[in-house]
Amino acid sequence: MSDRLILLQDKICQDALTVINRCESHDELDFLFPEIIRIKNHDLAVLDSWQNHINWIQSLPSSELKLLSSADFNNSDTHYSTINLAEPPEQLVYESLAEKSHFYSLRDQLLFIFEPELRREYEFYISEQAVITGYKTLVTSNLQQASDLTVGNLYYYFKIRDESKDETEVVSAN
Repeated sequence: MSDRLILLQDKICQDALTVINRCESHDELDFLFPEIIRIKNHDLAVLDSWQNHINWIQSLPSSELKLLSSADFNNSDTHYSTINLAEPPEQLVYESLAEKSHFYSLRDQLLFIFEPELRREYEFYISEQAVITGYKTLVTSNLQQASDLTVGNLYYYFKIRDESKDETEVVSAN
């Protein structure tokens, strides 16, 4: 069962990356962003909890397993409550981020969650460009502490600046 949970988590992450990479419009992102964040923060967290529980059970000596199997966990003092929110918190987070960012940066912020190496590539690119432009505070150590929003937006700031610079050089060469 432990191996199956690991495979399931890996499959969910790979499928999430596929879906994110195929996202091509604001409408798709409006739907996907909160849902994928919810999958990451809730569904994968539950699977990880189950995984930890299984690993813990497997590590117990047989004497403790016998005690555990004879325990009564049906406590009548346990109360369950339902939280009814007008909008899911993931939707509110997305709306807040959408006000401060653009499509590609938002999409990449989702990618960072499942593909941390991509974020490191962006940090490297930003720090290279910061040296060229004289932004001394945009060093790797500061970027590692920055939010995904900041890294995504800075990356596209420099990327767009470089592309427009390249286009200007091509036009002036003609």
